[in-house]
Amino acid sequence: MDSILVTGGGALSGEIPIAGAKNACLTLMPATLLSDQPLTLTNAPRLSDIATMTTLLQSLGAEVSSLQGGQVLALSSHDLNNLRADYDIVRKMRASILVLGPLLAREGHAVVSLPGGCAIGARPVDLHLKGLEALGAKLELKDGYVHADAPGSLKGATHKFPFVSVGATENVLMAATLARGTTVLKNAAREPEIVDLAECLIRMGAQIEGHGTSTITIEGVDRLGGATHAVVTDRIELGTYMLAPAITGGTVELLGGRIDLVAAFCEKLDQAGVTVEETARGLRVSRKNGRVSAVDITTEPFPGFPTDLQAQMMALLCTAEGTSVLEEKIFENRFMHAPELIRMGANIDVHGGTARVTGVERLRGAPVMATDLRASVSLILAGLAAEGETLVSRVYHLDRGYERVEEKLGACGAKIERVKSQ
Repeated sequence: MDSILVTGGGALSGEIPIAGAKNACLTLMPATLLSDQPLTLTNAPRLSDIATMTTLLQSLGAEVSSLQGGQVLALSSHDLNNLRADYDIVRKMRASILVLGPLLAREGHAVVSLPGGCAIGARPVDLHLKGLEALGAKLELKDGYVHADAPGSLKGATHKFPFVSVGATENVLMAATLARGTTVLKNAAREPEIVDLAECLIRMGAQIEGHGTSTITIEGVDRLGGATHAVVTDRIELGTYMLAPAITGGTVELLGGRIDLVAAFCEKLDQAGVTVEETARGLRVSRKNGRVSAVDITTEPFPGFPTDLQAQMMALLCTAEGTSVLEEKIFENRFMHAPELIRMGANIDVHGGTARVTGVERLRGAPVMATDLRASVSLILAGLAAEGETLVSRVYHLDRGYERVEEKLGACGAKIERVKSQ
């Protein structure tokens, strides 16, 4: 298993290009199942999760070609020959459940394994299933698989999600594009990835209004066509690399960055004493005057502070002046990085969904272990600010969501290298 070795202590200076959004691309790829016409995605990230979704779609009979070094994905589902998504593939990634809605809408039948992924909470799929049932799907859970049927076809309906779920909104939105009649989704997720998916579906011929708000209206159509669509900028990668100069000092420009994707996050950086400026090419982030200030964080659905940036923000606040309180309201078990940061000298007290972080002047390098995707990069950020060497093991988590981390940070002066497993 590979590890990442970080030697801390130096300020960063330079520029980092931000990739297309992993979470958007993993949603856009299953949209190919809705049509027999080609779908081309540009600005695709080059990640292991994208490879997993590619394998899953190919197992269903879709054709997926990776072009231009992986930054363009050419997909076609003109000849689906399998409607069963097997456990061996689906268990690797929770986003695999997103093939259920499109398969059911187009083919009227699907068998999909219950998914896997990072162990950061239950993340139940019942919200997906209840939404599809509202459209007339007949569902049965048997031997770890969802057996789904849509006798005749799916039918438009009004459905209110009991609480906001990005994945459930995406799954039901895709299914509703081919349902008969009008579907109204209430308490829908508002994330940029939802907007990106809707824009792609509209390019394919779907009739959708209200995406980006909590009420989305979909008028079902008989069929969808092909399209070419650019994947939206990855706001989580953006926020992560914005924290690199914040935690080390220095100035870094994030190419392709947009404040509207990370507005709530930028507000907290401003409170902490980190400067964020818009440029012609993206965002410039700098910290030049001493330690950052403590700030309190509560994770919320978009447009609130993203749960996927909580671990990285905690790494920054470990070195802040004062005590910060971080409240995690999206996923349980999402403070698993805290014990690893404590190994580096952090002062963190976790009680349930709340963590109190009292900043220290300096973290110390140590051998640490990544427990999930965002935790892995939080330990790398901490290592950038620590005295001595930090060895982060189990970075296969990292490779699921960040491409070329060593190259991007190294170009700004970070001392970071990948240590290949023997």
